[in-house]
Amino acid sequence: MKVQIWSDIMCPFCYIGKKNFEAALEKLTFKDEVEVEWKSYQLDPELSETSGSKTINEYLAKRKRMPIAQIEQMQMRIKDMGKQVGIGFNIENAIVANTFSAHKLIHFAAKSNKANEAEELLFHAYFIDGKNVADHDVLVNIAEELGLDSDQAQYVLNSDSFDYEVKQDILEARNIGVTGIPFFLLNDKYTLSGAQPVDLFVEALTQTYNETNANNSAEGESCTIDGCE
Repeated sequence: MKVQIWSDIMCPFCYIGKKNFEAALEKLTFKDEVEVEWKSYQLDPELSETSGSKTINEYLAKRKRMPIAQIEQMQMRIKDMGKQVGIGFNIENAIVANTFSAHKLIHFAAKSNKANEAEELLFHAYFIDGKNVADHDVLVNIAEELGLDSDQAQYVLNSDSFDYEVKQDILEARNIGVTGIPFFLLNDKYTLSGAQPVDLFVEALTQTYNETNANNSAEGESCTIDGCE
């Protein structure tokens, strides 16, 4: 059973959704049969900021045309949601940066089956540690923490390696009608959007798994080399 997840590092609900999804997996007897594929998505692909000089509240106030006070209220709600799933959000310290390079690192990590770990470290770096996830030194340090070769990681970040893969993920999201993230595609059949609660993930995953197994095991009249029955 395959689950594809479109996500962006600067999306707090993607982090919350990841925690709820993982909690749901732990409740499933068939969790080891679930293959997870992380897919790239950018909430603001035109964002040119990489310097680390702009705070998240300044960025959101301008982008959403909202007063800082209203942005801060919104952030408090997200922090409360984070506490419920074990995330200690420090959103006010988040550094706005283009996430394209971070997505390249995730694809690089996926080659070593460490995409999920890369997602976790990048979310933590962005939302808790207040690190600039467009800074190649930050990303190389994360690669080292994952046990990946730092020289290869540096090469990936400084070249067009995995550029195609990131862009293809984003194009695929557009083609299947993704308008918000996190977005979950279960066995190319069912979809879930947003940071859904654990129980809903359990229900959806169980239904998809049961249908898949029923389809795989159903037998009807057939013919073999020995004749037809």
